Amino acid sequence: MKHAGRAGWWIVFIAGFLYFFVPLYGTLDFSLKSKPFLSAYTAITTDSQFTSTLLYSFIAGVLTIIVSILIIVPTAFWVRLKFPRIRPLIEFITLLPFVIPPIILVFGLINTYSKQPLALTNTDTGSNALLVAAYVVLSFPYMYRAVDTGLRAIDIQSLTEASQSLGAGWIRILWQVILPNLRTSLLSGAFLTLAIVVGEFTIATFLARPAFAPYLAIVGDERPYEQAALALVSFGITWVAMVGIAILGRGTGGRGRFTAAR
Repeated sequence: MKHAGRAGWWIVFIAGFLYFFVPLYGTLDFSLKSKPFLSAYTAITTDSQFTSTLLYSFIAGVLTIIVSILIIVPTAFWVRLKFPRIRPLIEFITLLPFVIPPIILVFGLINTYSKQPLALTNTDTGSNALLVAAYVVLSFPYMYRAVDTGLRAIDIQSLTEASQSLGAGWIRILWQVILPNLRTSLLSGAFLTLAIVVGEFTIATFLARPAFAPYLAIVGDERPYEQAALALVSFGITWVAMVGIAILGRGTGGRGRFTAAR
């Protein structure tokens, strides 16, 4: 029975491995068919739009993560601590991005913010702010559940009471006590958010933002080999960025716990 269970886990692992890597291998094989050899990769390294659009998407992703944390962490903490009965309502609200398509969201933003008193779509700064705001909404289902799971794993009632007995205010409790204990959960939500932002196409296209996904689609219409190479390179860069976030988060978390203890 033990051997059968082990074999079953190996089957699941191999199936997951193939599901993940076979498409990557197919994309790599297609990109290498360009003539001359590796010309698809040399072409994207000399394309300035590749760097600018990918950097734009990463900056938008980082801003989205920061804003999402500032909104979700206090909300989830306060609901779990003081108003546990409205948790189902909050969960329903954070699930709405799964129900409302991005095309509806972006047209709602354009219709609302293309005229006075907040004509944000008339400027690049305003359009960038709308893009980040839309991405924050898209991140709600992932970030809220990651934070809520992290809060469920710790005794926030005891931590809050102990902090208040030492004279800490709410902001200090959130910053020095709650956030360090949510490090792993926040990293999980940040990974998913960054992946969503880098690959999001609809909202960036209709807001006319120089993001990576629209650029990837344009390249695919004209240069399919380069599109495959771009997909692989962006995939690798995204994973490197995620590892960087994990390392940075680990260092920040350690300092937070030391400050709180002191």
